[in-house]
Amino acid sequence: MISIRNTVAAAAIAASMLGGGVAGAILYGATVIPAAAATNPSPTPAAGTPTTPFVSNEAAAHEATESAAREAQENAGQVPTVP
Repeated sequence: MISIRNTVAAAAIAASMLGGGVAGAILYGATVIPAAAATNPSPTPAAGTPTTPFVSNEAAAHEATESAAREAQENAGQVPTVP
């Protein structure tokens, strides 16, 4: 008799744990899916494109040390790629 009672109690505990796990998974899924669908990923800039406009260093000391090709790129508003 005690053996049957222990078996029934163990089965009830196992069933309640299983039911709680299923209910928790359903509630978790119901809150995560709408939140994931509502987020809009922000566009990322393409690789190699600057996020801020390039500003040339026009200091006299800097201008004296740079090459003509670099100065031409700076004057065109490009990020210099030559030394």
